[in-house]
Amino acid sequence: MISLVEVEETNKMIREMNLDVRTITMGISLMDCAHTDLKTFNQKIYDKITRSAEHLVKTGNDLEKQFGVPIVNKRISVTPIAIAAGSVETDTYVPVAEALDRAAREVGVNFIGGFSALVQKGCTTGDRKLIESIPEALAVTERVCSSVNVGSSRSGINMDAVKLMGDIIRRTALATQDRDSIGCAKLVVFCNAVEDNPFMAGAFHGVGERETVINVGVSGPGVVKRALEEVKGQDFETLCETVKRTAFKITRVGQLVAQEASRRLGVPFGIIDLSLAPTPLVGDSIAEIFQVMGLEEAGAPGTTAALAILNDNVKKGGVMASSYVGGLSGAFIPVSEDHGMIQAVQRGALTLEKLEAMTCVCSVGLDMIAIPGSTTKETISGIIADEAAIGMVNNKTTAVRLVPVIGKEVGEMVEFGGLLGYAPVMAVNRFDCSGFVNRGGRIPAPIHSFKN
Repeated sequence: MISLVEVEETNKMIREMNLDVRTITMGISLMDCAHTDLKTFNQKIYDKITRSAEHLVKTGNDLEKQFGVPIVNKRISVTPIAIAAGSVETDTYVPVAEALDRAAREVGVNFIGGFSALVQKGCTTGDRKLIESIPEALAVTERVCSSVNVGSSRSGINMDAVKLMGDIIRRTALATQDRDSIGCAKLVVFCNAVEDNPFMAGAFHGVGERETVINVGVSGPGVVKRALEEVKGQDFETLCETVKRTAFKITRVGQLVAQEASRRLGVPFGIIDLSLAPTPLVGDSIAEIFQVMGLEEAGAPGTTAALAILNDNVKKGGVMASSYVGGLSGAFIPVSEDHGMIQAVQRGALTLEKLEAMTCVCSVGLDMIAIPGSTTKETISGIIADEAAIGMVNNKTTAVRLVPVIGKEVGEMVEFGGLLGYAPVMAVNRFDCSGFVNRGGRIPAPIHSFKN
């Protein structure tokens, strides 16, 4: 049971510290929609999504009013389309993306994830069709999000897929260049992708999941910042305990919302993802937490250690507060969605190389980073390979969401809007890696992956 004291604490966090439920995401299996005819398949997935999620947005809005907790997004994730549509006789999955977009618009969610492929060991025919469809699919849809998993700690890194994704990101940027290449903001390349992530753009409904499920993502950088301000200058033990206690309280809010949403929708509760996901608002920034910890700016020496402390203790506190904690759970470090990170880039404190080092200890990876539109596909592939290697060797999820903004160069600003925020275009290493990327094949899994 959730006590009245917890409710009062929650109300204070909402009023004064930017606490919110970032998303209620309904996962929907499309496995039973399989069909060889494209039109029939699209109709079946449209019908299932609109039927299953018919009351999702209304339920989220009702819970927001009842509990006074902001529920920022209501979203849907579906079975990776490369799997669900594997038997469809078609040369392109763009019409499938359009059907997903129509369904998302019909039920009122802001994003639908799952235009995805899992190719860590190799590509099937369906995988290849889906990946080749991504640039056009993200150009002609508004709410569809896409992800591709190119590696894992058990299988290694599919470098053929890494090479291909560098080209796909470039093509997606070109296909949406009239909107500052925003299509790339809806495309994530993973290593060790998880099946129950409620956050976009990387959400999909894994094949090991139930028919339908409710996953909730809770975010509270502002709450953590305020708590740490009260112990400013104290030792690391006190700092860690404060983060853990705060994470526990934040996760309890997600548990309350998830359980009630599950009950009202008649859909099983899946997981709570406690990820400190920032927004462009002042006071809702991971970088500001670093400053409270004692760093002048994000990127200063000690930043990776500070992030490791934050990420680890968020997990430790959150896991005690919910029956099921999953997803990514930790601290996100997107540039465009965090005004403190943007400021650090503008002041020269934060570079792409420092961000890569930080991804060794954060929840995801290189996230929402604008880079010059002239960046080559080989360079993008090289960055993906580096990030996948970090995930593979360290047995953690890593991801790359780069936006090569066509027509813009280092130092220029790009405006994505909404939660996607705005960002300065960051410099990338100018030296060539094409000889490495073009080798092809697969990088084997590390020796410590053999645990049977």
